[in-house]
Amino acid sequence: MPVISRFYGIAILMFFQDHHPPHFHAKYEGQIAVFSIKECRLLAGQLPPRAMRLVKAWAKLHQRELMTDWDIAQKDGKLKAIEPLA
Repeated sequence: MPVISRFYGIAILMFFQDHHPPHFHAKYEGQIAVFSIKECRLLAGQLPPRAMRLVKAWAKLHQRELMTDWDIAQKDGKLKAIEPLA
């Protein structure tokens, strides 16, 4: 599962040929959460409140790039890194 971005100790990951709906995984201090790309909402898991806010803010800024990586991941292509939250 490639890491496509890192910021504030949070790793953003995406699986190849993963199930729908389009989503990404966020890992922070041993906790993992899954977020939808379109709605930027939590689908599964949990993160501390601050990490949750940061991930959602980042995802809203990068929805287009996330969907591009999702499409690439469905074809087992090379995922593109996405800018971290500054």
